[in-house]
Amino acid sequence: MAMSPLGANSSNALAADARSLNALRLDAGKDSPAAIKEAAKQFESLFMRELLKSMREATMKSGMLDGPGSDLGTDLLDQQLAVTMSGRPGGLSEMIARQLTKQVSGAEPPSAGKAAAPIGAGPGFTPTVQGTTTPGKASASQVGFVQRHGEAAREVEKATGLPAGFMLGLAGHETGWGRQEIKNADGSASFNLFGIKAGASWKGKVAEITTTEYVNGVAKKTVAKFRAYDSYDASFRDYARLITETPRYAQAKQQTSSPLAFASGLQRAGYATDPDYANKLSRAINTTLRLQRAQA
Repeated sequence: MAMSPLGANSSNALAADARSLNALRLDAGKDSPAAIKEAAKQFESLFMRELLKSMREATMKSGMLDGPGSDLGTDLLDQQLAVTMSGRPGGLSEMIARQLTKQVSGAEPPSAGKAAAPIGAGPGFTPTVQGTTTPGKASASQVGFVQRHGEAAREVEKATGLPAGFMLGLAGHETGWGRQEIKNADGSASFNLFGIKAGASWKGKVAEITTTEYVNGVAKKTVAKFRAYDSYDASFRDYARLITETPRYAQAKQQTSSPLAFASGLQRAGYATDPDYANKLSRAINTTLRLQRAQA
C-alpha cells in the first residue's frame, strides 16, 4: 500500500508541531510497513527535538544578545538537527517501528540477519522447529493448519471453555504449523499436536524422539518420550484435560482474556523451558485469532 501524503511529507511538520501526532498515529495504524517506518522516524524526530531543547536550557546562559530572534533561530536549528539525526540505522526509530508493528499486527517484524529462535522445550515441547510464527500476513501453512483443525478445537471449546484460538495457536507453535509433528518410530503420526510428554502416569502409546530442552537458559539435545494418540481430536481433548484438571495450570486457565497473560501463565507453571516461550506463544495465538476472524 502506498504511503499517505502525511507519511511522505510530515518530517518538518511533526518536528515543529506536536499536534500532528494524532494524524501520524492514524497513518501508522494502517498496517503499512512504509507508513509505520515513517511514523517511527517522526516520533524519534520529535523526541530528539525535545532532548536538544532540554540540553540547551540546562547549559546555555542568557546574554545581552538573547531575544525572540535568537530564540527562533535556535529553535529552527534544533528542529533541523532533530530531523537530520532521525531515522538512522540502529537508532531509536527502529525500536519504535518494532513496537508499532506489534501493536498494529500483533507480530514482530522480521529482523535482517537474525535467525528464528527454536520453540520452547519441556512438557509442552516438540522437536526443534524454526520460524513457527510469521510476522504480518499469515502463511499458507498457518491458514491450512487453522482450517484443518478448527472444528476439533471448537468442539473442545464447547466442552471445556478453553478458547479454540488459544489451542490452535499453541498447537501451531509446537508443530511449526503442522510441518514438523512428532512421529512414531515407524514414521507414522503420533497425533500429538501439543508436545505433551509421557510421564509415569501415562498408560497410552508413546513416541520417543530427540528434542531440545533449556537448562539454565542453555539449549541441550535430549531423548524424551511423548504421548501418542489415535487421532488429532484425542490430542485436543487430552490437552484440554491437562490444562483444566491439573492444579499447576489453574491460574493460566483463568487468563484466557489475553493471549500474553495465558502464555505467561503456562510458562510460569512450567509448560515449557524456553525463556522466551510466552512471547512466541502469544504471537502464535494472535495469528490464529486473526485467521479465525478472517475465516468467520
